[in-house]
Amino acid sequence: MGILDGKTCIVTGAAGSLGAASARRFVAEGARVMLVDRDRGGLDAILKALPEGRATAMLADVTSARDTTAYIEATMARWGPIDVLFSNAGISGVIRPVTDYPEEVFDQVLATNVKGVFLGLRGVLPVMLAQKSGAVVNTASVAGLVGTPGMSAYVASKHAVIGITKAAAGEVARGGVRVNAVCPGPIDTRMIHAIEAQLDPVNPAAVEARYQAALPLGRYGTAEEVANVVVFLCSDLASSINGAQYVIDGGRTSIGGAITSVPKVGG
Repeated sequence: MGILDGKTCIVTGAAGSLGAASARRFVAEGARVMLVDRDRGGLDAILKALPEGRATAMLADVTSARDTTAYIEATMARWGPIDVLFSNAGISGVIRPVTDYPEEVFDQVLATNVKGVFLGLRGVLPVMLAQKSGAVVNTASVAGLVGTPGMSAYVASKHAVIGITKAAAGEVARGGVRVNAVCPGPIDTRMIHAIEAQLDPVNPAAVEARYQAALPLGRYGTAEEVANVVVFLCSDLASSINGAQYVIDGGRTSIGGAITSVPKVGG
């Protein structure tokens, strides 16, 4: 038996690295999973990799109230009560100074990263409150704790995710429902490599080497390491944890969040 045995979970942004890794861990821990994303090909690939009958997938746009209601209702129709929502869908936008940031991109980032989380909470919390149990984990970021020049939209959105997590946690705690957030730092995913390419289209590998060398851990984190924390927060092992932000960043914020060189200690 796993720590989520018999639970029903929803994962948004399931076609991305963090969503897919978490979906795999949910299933490994005994859960049934609804995979939600806009990427049909990505959803199909993940679904094929999971045991038959333990997962299903649905195309949905998390910025749409109609789509959000649809994926919640489809999950309940398939498996009944919803025990877990991992609200993970997100985009990074572009790297530009505030004075040159495209308004339409700013709107897209805030819609996906903030409105998507809001709609997920608004849709699933009444279900969880009615059954007097449930756990929500929202994907924030270390960008929700420190600033990153050139990424104003992303930073603003992830600060907002932490804020809405805290507000919702206080509202539902006595109803048996918990709401927490994870704050990944640089993780070895498509998103960080896209950022590297924006910073140096000619030699993105140089950006990667510089970033990894600046982390106290000396490397990027992995999607599986984030998934470990997500699964913990969704389980009864975290039964008294509510309104928290778990940082998974290899020590980046412990040194102020700056990308700088880290001196070696000893030999």
